Amino acid sequence: MCSTQQKPLEIYMFVDPLCPECWALEPFIRKLHIEYGRYFRLKQVLTGSLATLNLQKHKCESISQKWDASAARSGMSCDGTLWIDQPVSSPFLASIAIKAAELQGRRAGSRFLRKVQEVLFIGKQNISDLAVLTDCAKEAGLDKVEFLNDIHSSSAAKAFQCDLKISSEMEVEEAPTLVFFNENIEEEGIKITGLYSYDIYVQILEEMLEEIPEPQSPPSLEDFLKQFRFTATKEISEVYNWTENEVEREMKKLLLQRKVRKVPVKFGSIWEYIN
Repeated sequence: MCSTQQKPLEIYMFVDPLCPECWALEPFIRKLHIEYGRYFRLKQVLTGSLATLNLQKHKCESISQKWDASAARSGMSCDGTLWIDQPVSSPFLASIAIKAAELQGRRAGSRFLRKVQEVLFIGKQNISDLAVLTDCAKEAGLDKVEFLNDIHSSSAAKAFQCDLKISSEMEVEEAPTLVFFNENIEEEGIKITGLYSYDIYVQILEEMLEEIPEPQSPPSLEDFLKQFRFTATKEISEVYNWTENEVEREMKKLLLQRKVRKVPVKFGSIWEYIN
């Protein structure tokens, strides 16, 4: 087993906070962390593909349709009517906010990005609003004062520019993209663009490690829900290798025990742990 200091792989995950396909990647990333997290470090890098959105009416309608199609396909709910009702005026502030959160640590940045995705895709909130982003920081357990200082600092802006530079250097033109690197800095990484089935990501890990790593078992369902609070049926299904019906059956037990509540969403199901 690898210690935390000696993880042999690093995965660069190129994401766009407004991209429904990046949201659809979440179940696979969660499962990869649980089963093989001891073999890799994950570095999230923001891409600038949506940074210059031209929000004309026909463009908003097109994004709305794309969101609904992605949700129907992936099982990770997102409601495209956001783009008709109150479109995100500028994704730039959200990107800077994510980099500001990362100044409190890599894990803090990951928790914050997840909260931003939740309020956007599940809550239909406008993530170009500073008050919404501040609430996300609080929910993610960040130091709120530090976060508000950092969001207006040159450090966060520079970090975002650095991400755009990395995207350009690695010729990343689409989100999500994962690039796998091993310890040998002379070897090129393996780049995979778009969404694939979970076994493809495991196959790349095996190829990079030159061995078949032993997957760790997932925690108990309740511990998993407690850790993440908001969880989609699709994520539970992926992590535990259950069918959607099996997930619904297990969640119904917790529902009757009043440990979770079912969040009404447009596609699939989202569960909130409330105990």
